Amino acid sequence: GDARVRGQTGVLSERRGSYPFIDFRLLNNTTLSGEIGTKKKVKRLLSFQRYFHASRLLRGIVPQASLYLLDEDYLGQARHMLSKVGMWDFDIFLFDRLTNGNSLVTLLCHLFNVHGLIHHFQLDMVTLHRFLVMVQEDYHSQNPYHNAVHAADVTQAMHCYLREPKLANFLTPSDIMLGLLAAAAHDVDHPGVNQPFLIKTKHHLASLYQNVSVLENHHWRSTIGMLRESRLLAHLPKEVTQDIEQQLGSLILATDINRQNEFLIRLKSHLDNQDLRLDDAQDRHFMLQIALKCADICNPCRLWDLSKQWSERVCEEFYRQGDLEQKFELEISPLCNQQKDTIPSIQIGFMTYIVEPLFERWAQFTGDTPLSENMLNHLRRNKAKWRSLLHKQHSSSRSNDHSGQVTGSQEQTLNEEETP
Repeated sequence: GDARVRGQTGVLSERRGSYPFIDFRLLNNTTLSGEIGTKKKVKRLLSFQRYFHASRLLRGIVPQASLYLLDEDYLGQARHMLSKVGMWDFDIFLFDRLTNGNSLVTLLCHLFNVHGLIHHFQLDMVTLHRFLVMVQEDYHSQNPYHNAVHAADVTQAMHCYLREPKLANFLTPSDIMLGLLAAAAHDVDHPGVNQPFLIKTKHHLASLYQNVSVLENHHWRSTIGMLRESRLLAHLPKEVTQDIEQQLGSLILATDINRQNEFLIRLKSHLDNQDLRLDDAQDRHFMLQIALKCADICNPCRLWDLSKQWSERVCEEFYRQGDLEQKFELEISPLCNQQKDTIPSIQIGFMTYIVEPLFERWAQFTGDTPLSENMLNHLRRNKAKWRSLLHKQHSSSRSNDHSGQVTGSQEQTLNEEETP
């Protein structure tokens, strides 16, 4: 049946546990002679997952791992890192280790306090913590990239952007809370595969959202479900919670990469016409959408050591999808073929066509701030390093190939390098 719930505000949410995460490794174990096992076996597996997920989460029981106990050395280092949470060289991987895998919960609790949101919205700390634990637990740690650490990284970046003078001078407490909540929950319950995969495998989410912003709709509706279940905002007036839910949806849906050109064209128009009025709520919300889009894809703008880790993680997730598609004799999606799509070529294309256009416009909006200059400098240096690695791979393959042939994907990538 339909797992969505219509609340008093009229926005459809998804019940937690109604659609449990499908562990493809379990499905693989049911294969016989390359064929997917019987429907009965698969149904039994999913029924067990549904029971396990629902009994653990829907009753409000959280894994003990979230109730972490750390020694003073680790706590002291984590506190020290939080004192520098507005610095662009913030190492989210180290912070996650220091907080015993609770980077998202710890970071959000701190930022809500720093920005005065707990006092302003009269939030209950226990309820806030419970909601954040729900969000963190609904990310899948088995995903190399789309996990709670990525959400924490995006949230930390969003915090940095919210402090940019051009934007910070106009933001209301509601804007700040929406920005941080959307960043924290923008990929919640991500299955580790992309929208085309869900559509071609006839996944229930693709049907539910009619093949349009499938993942983003799911992230948004799941977030609403958790907000209502935790009752974090239950003390606020109905019209306030309704507005928060709708604006959260608008922010999270903006992260759909298929809408990239739509937002870039609109941003370029505003900047060229110099008609952004940040005292206007609509214009302010649009720039929050742009800020979240930047935060979501800011990995190439980080320090090389951090950026490289994220690049390897996202490509590992792509390759896992490609392996699944190959195993079940589906067409392998673009960027998911480990034999043809190398990490350097993927990253160069991503930086050239997605990241650079967006961040150049963001820098035009913020002006020549230290943060914007820092990000663009990292972006240029990182792209140069990936090009160097690609050149080494190309040289190595040529030396091993006496015919001197270049593969089609390599040739295309090399041509793209010349694109300004």
